[in-house]
Amino acid sequence: MPVPPSYKTHNVGDELKDPNSVLQFYRHVLGLRHQNRALLDGDYVALNENDPNVISYLRRYKDQAVLVAINMSGSEQKVSFDLQPQGFASAKATTLVSTDSSQPQDVTVSQMTLKPFQVYVGAVSK
Repeated sequence: MPVPPSYKTHNVGDELKDPNSVLQFYRHVLGLRHQNRALLDGDYVALNENDPNVISYLRRYKDQAVLVAINMSGSEQKVSFDLQPQGFASAKATTLVSTDSSQPQDVTVSQMTLKPFQVYVGAVSK
């Protein structure tokens, strides 16, 4: 296969230098999976299954949980999560990783706004 002309700007060397690159995002997410028991061994609990725009789920392990929400649409989406049935009364999550660099560290999961195509991963407190 021929090398595309974009190789000068889209390559591993440049991606390694850019903290906001896709490569760095994936490295961070893979690192989280090996550091967080909920992501590694936790149960999968689907959330808001009828939402056609946002894929969301909870990974739950003992007293730990991680919320994952992915806006699959090109428009901003407002989502709400009630995690009390899963044993997490707090409506707060601490951002672990997000594709939105302006995402606050603490998030209220009962009223979240996801930007177009945003990925959010947050630790839920009990």
